[in-house]
Amino acid sequence: MSSQTFEAEGYRSGDVLRMACPFTEVTVTGVFRSHVSVRWPWWEIDTAADGIEWNGDVALPTPTDDDWRNEFFRTVPAVDTVKVGDRCRVGIPATVVHVLAVRHFDPPLETGWLPRPATYLHVLGQGESYDAGLEEQGYEIDPVGGVPFQLELLFRPFAFLEAGDEVVDRDGRAWRFDAPWCWNAFDGGQPSAPSWPLALLFRNGAPAPEAVAAVAEATASGGYADEVSQWVALTRAEPTAPA
Repeated sequence: MSSQTFEAEGYRSGDVLRMACPFTEVTVTGVFRSHVSVRWPWWEIDTAADGIEWNGDVALPTPTDDDWRNEFFRTVPAVDTVKVGDRCRVGIPATVVHVLAVRHFDPPLETGWLPRPATYLHVLGQGESYDAGLEEQGYEIDPVGGVPFQLELLFRPFAFLEAGDEVVDRDGRAWRFDAPWCWNAFDGGQPSAPSWPLALLFRNGAPAPEAVAAVAEATASGGYADEVSQWVALTRAEPTAPA
């Protein structure tokens, strides 16, 4: 499957990404039972932050901590073998993640460090499905917030549609597409997924002819299940929309 970088085209829920961060040398500033602190190399202290003080360190959980499974950053040597004053390298080995949600902040969020985040991607690791019963799940990253994340788009389910699009399917049923796993049939009936091909009826008003043609071409073959299968093969997760 071909892949592409996509700084200019934005992010959306359902995107499957290959994520990495080059390993960079840091100093260990603290060692505790559940985590190790390192002097973070990519952010600066935000002295203008209102009531938020950050000391320049970031805590990385050890394997004994519950947060270990949600942490993508790793150290070399391993985080549970270092001591205060050691130099180690911190980064993210190439891994596949999928985007659960995208959050935007205007003005950018005050966190205590610079640059202030304007966008967070909430991502889950390969093999991890959304679980509404968990209070905390996944990991939030700022794709342009100083940390040199390398993000590569592997797959975007239903890339030919935009949130809010209205379409009619082969069986004459009208649907609104809100997100990859959030299709709403106007008749409220079953089945709960549209049948290909699709005809674009609405996109911020009357759709442009080229948009209508693009949707028709993309759905001339295959079907809803094919999009789901490609996504599942990459993420090894269940396609479930957040509540």
